[in-house]
Amino acid sequence: MTRQLHLNAFLMHVGHHEAAWRHPRTTPENAGTAKHYIEIAQTAERGKLDSIFFADGLGLMGNVRYNHASGLEPLTLLAAIAVATERIGLIATASTTYYEPFHLARKFASLDHISGGRAGWNIVTSGTEAEARNFGLAEHPQHADRYRRAAEFVEVATKLWDSWEDGVLVRDKASGLYTESERIHAIEHRGEFFSVAGPLNVPRSPQGHPLLVQAGSSQDGKEFAARYAEAVFTAQQTLADGKAFYADLKSRLAKYGRTGDALKILPGISPIIGSTTAEAKQLEDELNSLIVPEYGLAQLSKMVGLDLFDRDLEGPLPDRLPVEDDINGNKSRFTLVVELARRENLTIRQLLVRLAGGRGHRVIAGTAEYVADQLEEWFTGGAADGFNVMPPYLPGGLDDFVDQVVPILQDRKLFRTEYTGTTLREHYGLPRPASQFAQPTPATVGS
Repeated sequence: MTRQLHLNAFLMHVGHHEAAWRHPRTTPENAGTAKHYIEIAQTAERGKLDSIFFADGLGLMGNVRYNHASGLEPLTLLAAIAVATERIGLIATASTTYYEPFHLARKFASLDHISGGRAGWNIVTSGTEAEARNFGLAEHPQHADRYRRAAEFVEVATKLWDSWEDGVLVRDKASGLYTESERIHAIEHRGEFFSVAGPLNVPRSPQGHPLLVQAGSSQDGKEFAARYAEAVFTAQQTLADGKAFYADLKSRLAKYGRTGDALKILPGISPIIGSTTAEAKQLEDELNSLIVPEYGLAQLSKMVGLDLFDRDLEGPLPDRLPVEDDINGNKSRFTLVVELARRENLTIRQLLVRLAGGRGHRVIAGTAEYVADQLEEWFTGGAADGFNVMPPYLPGGLDDFVDQVVPILQDRKLFRTEYTGTTLREHYGLPRPASQFAQPTPATVGS
């Protein structure tokens, strides 16, 4: 088959543009309801997208005086969406820093059962002091320590998902045998961060493991992704940067015995679509005109690790900023934002506008044909296996993408016209892993 791209819809409140809630095309009071997200998920499924995705944090972050900074817990929400959809993949963020492996492994195994094999886990290490304070810590753990904990966390979760072999449930009414219990395994994990006996109290799920997703692009993040991730959400502003990231990450796979097809790279894009270029630019200008600078300044100050509220908005970022090694949050986003500002000689006000649409992800404003051209260029040019689509406003922005851009990609043979599988792993062209505790059958011994 001709290589085809993968499309994930990243859903957030009433859209990714920070001023979307103020625009006439949105109804922000709907964003606290399951109905809002179910209908959007059904739109994504109508477009044959691979998956939908919810980010998450474990603290009240952002300046809630000027924008939303809260959301429904994603695994709970995805369980509701699962019973209202049939094929779309369901990906949720969950933190390895503030959850425990048994707790989280059970939740994702349950979602995979409820959805018939459509669960995915976006693995994050968390990035803010606010989250640490909600879990009894005086400060956020250091970046490298968080990634060491994350690696052990994934190892434990994988063992727990594997602790039930396939086909263990017999349910033989005549004999009274319900389960082949000898094929359920304690994992007896003892490590630096965790001590977990196991087994999991949920049978092995349809996918074996949920799809493992990761979004960090620091050096630690890329190494973690090369070892564990099956899809990566990332942010690059230019084709050259996209190609460099793609080549770098794919080149790291071999040391872990993995091939390039084992990991899909999906840069974020926020498409602002109009029937003409002028119409798209007008919508972009409307959204940007609704920006509240105080909100963006708070976001930008966190990104660059420096309070900018006393700076002249018409001037550039300060010459003296922290270096990436000093950042204990999102290191790669810090670098992206600073390089963007320096490369284009942006004032702070201009940078606020550039970041308002996607927090560092690429914003594409134009016709559906132009958006499709941009996706094809990155896909065929070695910068992407697909895209993390971030509608600027919801639900209409996803409707525009599904109804206008997707048909063009389908006509170009770049995207599916029908689902060919039922599980999220099948959508991404990834195999179902066998349980590490399963014994080889006699026919495979010595083969």
